[in-house]
Amino acid sequence: MSETESELVSNRILTIPNVLSALRLLIIPVFIWVALGPENDTLAFGLLAISAITDWLDGVIARRFHMVSRVGQLLDPIADRLFVVSTLVVLALREIVPWWLVLVLVARDVALFFIQLYVHRRGVEPLPVHYVGKAATACLLYGMPLLFLSTGDGTVSAVAEPLGWAFIVWGTGIYWWSAVLYAEQASAVLQGRRLELSA
Repeated sequence: MSETESELVSNRILTIPNVLSALRLLIIPVFIWVALGPENDTLAFGLLAISAITDWLDGVIARRFHMVSRVGQLLDPIADRLFVVSTLVVLALREIVPWWLVLVLVARDVALFFIQLYVHRRGVEPLPVHYVGKAATACLLYGMPLLFLSTGDGTVSAVAEPLGWAFIVWGTGIYWWSAVLYAEQASAVLQGRRLELSA
């Protein structure tokens, strides 16, 4: 992150983007109950759609109205990860997606966690979320609601299933690509820091 960008990041907690991220976190337990309890797939689709919309909105509002905050930089990706993982587990429990897909996506997050931990222990600030990672999350958040619509019969289900799987496949590929880019970015930052310390 450049000095100019870091100056624009505030320490405010109560901002509209942060409220939207917190709302996504509050929706998670409601979504899990709706999807696994009464198995109301239409309502589950609606909750996931709200999550995807708020994820898009908080980023747009934060950038356009200069509301980027340090809390938001932590809260937004946490909300994204928790929603993606919880939705995948629900879909797997409902046997809508295979468990290997859950493992593939969770493995990416575990790999990223260890990269972040490694960077942090060497005194480097958390690296900003890469736009490729946001694009991957968007694909997954668009694909997963469609898979809930694919559980019924009729035209809607017939259209939702291939479209939902297309987003999931694209999202999974981009998800891992973003992890590779993040690892390269971390390596470059650490190399620059070593050169700076040795100078």
